[in-house]
Amino acid sequence: MTDKLAQIGRHAPLLAVSEWVQGGPVNFDQLLGRVVLVEVFQVNCPGCFLHALPKAVELHRKYADAGLAVLGVATAFENFDKNTLENLRRLVERREVIGETFKVLSQHGQLDQGLLPYRIPFPLAMDQLTQRLGGVFEADILGFIHGRLLNFDSQPDAYRQQVIEQVRGYLESLHYRAETFERFQLKGTPSQVLVDRQGVLRASEFGAFPDLESCLIKLLQEG
Repeated sequence: MTDKLAQIGRHAPLLAVSEWVQGGPVNFDQLLGRVVLVEVFQVNCPGCFLHALPKAVELHRKYADAGLAVLGVATAFENFDKNTLENLRRLVERREVIGETFKVLSQHGQLDQGLLPYRIPFPLAMDQLTQRLGGVFEADILGFIHGRLLNFDSQPDAYRQQVIEQVRGYLESLHYRAETFERFQLKGTPSQVLVDRQGVLRASEFGAFPDLESCLIKLLQEG
């Protein structure tokens, strides 16, 4: 687990990126003065393509001239054979989607001759993946839990031990660790990370984020 974890209200740690596939390289320290939305997704994530990425594209088009910078980071915390740099390149270069994303978008009639019907217009990068070597450390387990269960330490001992063993098993099943995903203590994809003009982390949300646009507008108006 990285020793610099993101915290709401503090300066956001830099994104850890293996490669910028489109646009970039760019990071929070280069975007001071702009509000930054980071859309974190997996290429094998139907919900990311049904909802989150189209919304991010819409927000980019509406607010880029008002001071918004949108970045996309493809990550991998499962299905490591599909959530790859190669498949991200296929998305960027040929609008190809794969796996469950292809299946679900096809069922919803949202593909054009088998391809995504639009190009993502903002910079896209691949999360920094590092192979897990050795066992899972207690600090990794507790860091994972505390980022998701705020009242964990006040729970009964038996419950806490059960959660620790479940998390240990989950972490041991992972072949890689995704640095940005872990650095921001994300719970899954899609996730949205919001950073203000001063580089301070203001929001980090998993799944639906119905107030995303209103939060963006507020941050843009802060000047």
